[in-house]
Amino acid sequence: MDSQALLDLTREALGALLAGWGEPRYRVDQVWQWLYRRLATDPAQMTNLPGSLRQRLSAEAVIDPLRLIHEQRSTDGQTIKWLFRLYDGLTIETVLMLYAEAGGSGGDRRTVCISTQAGCGMGCVFCATGQAGLARNLSSGEIVAQALFAARWLAAPPPDLEGLSTPSGPPLALTNVVVMGMGEPLANYDRTWQALRTITDAEGFGLGARHITLSTVGLVPGIRQMATEGLQVNLAVSLHAANDELRTSLVPINHRYPVRDVMAAVQEYVEHTHRRVTFEYALMRDINDAPAQARELARLLRGLLCHVNLIPLNPVSGSPYQPSSPERASAFQAILEREGIPTTMRQRRGIDIDAGCGQLRRRMTLAGDSQASEDRAPSAG
Repeated sequence: MDSQALLDLTREALGALLAGWGEPRYRVDQVWQWLYRRLATDPAQMTNLPGSLRQRLSAEAVIDPLRLIHEQRSTDGQTIKWLFRLYDGLTIETVLMLYAEAGGSGGDRRTVCISTQAGCGMGCVFCATGQAGLARNLSSGEIVAQALFAARWLAAPPPDLEGLSTPSGPPLALTNVVVMGMGEPLANYDRTWQALRTITDAEGFGLGARHITLSTVGLVPGIRQMATEGLQVNLAVSLHAANDELRTSLVPINHRYPVRDVMAAVQEYVEHTHRRVTFEYALMRDINDAPAQARELARLLRGLLCHVNLIPLNPVSGSPYQPSSPERASAFQAILEREGIPTTMRQRRGIDIDAGCGQLRRRMTLAGDSQASEDRAPSAG
């Protein structure tokens, strides 16, 4: 019999499972809190459950669907990237980023970037994940499990991470989730939103919806549906160009959802939710970072409740798409600000650990392929 993936279950589905096992209703709340508040990974840890239920959960259910196969930390210790293997052998990436607020000692904001697909079908030419293609959608439990893994790691970080925790202090908690990892979340809409509802459930993990940001390449139907969800999750749109010719060359889905349609959906979203939208703009040298392109972007966004997040591109080895120089990036930002467009420059993180989306997975895959070729090669003797 296949094991039941507990993290894939809504609270109602968990109740139905336990009721079918003859358990009283209050067991649902106990198991739910063990999974999402106490971050249990083994039914044996659920000490207020009867032994018979713990044994059945151990025999017929699985909690954590992720197997850690590689961890990398940046030289400053503030960015940690994990590569996980799933039950079918596919791999996904998750990144934890630690930020110190002004005057803080470190770790004041702790953000995990989670994936929603194994691979990605959007084909963005500058993205390592997009060039690898889509393998499959993640289940809701596989999405949630990434946030839970980060929360467990923060609660008991490695002792060599100086300044992140103190022996006498309370466990650190995850403060933010960004759905910006591998995959297009709105192409895996139902499972992504089930995962977000689980993460924000007040009786479980309890992260506030306003501390979650979902990034889309601009799937218009998903943006419109997101406006009706009720959860105050933040929307970010990966724009990267203000005209169809350039954007289509960078983001092929622009063939289906051109700039005009994306902007109309965003306007509807703002009118319905009264929430500000972030536009992500990856600055690429001599591709989309010219002053004229900054002015074009300002014209496109003028009058909209929005914010622009300029992102110096995390370069992919061998790619013709490389980050803008600091001087061109600063000039681009200055033009937007003079035009009245609120703008920030994202702090570059994890360049030394392949922290850009899909980069570690790509490097590990290439290394594995290279090793396999060496293993198959005939002996020189």
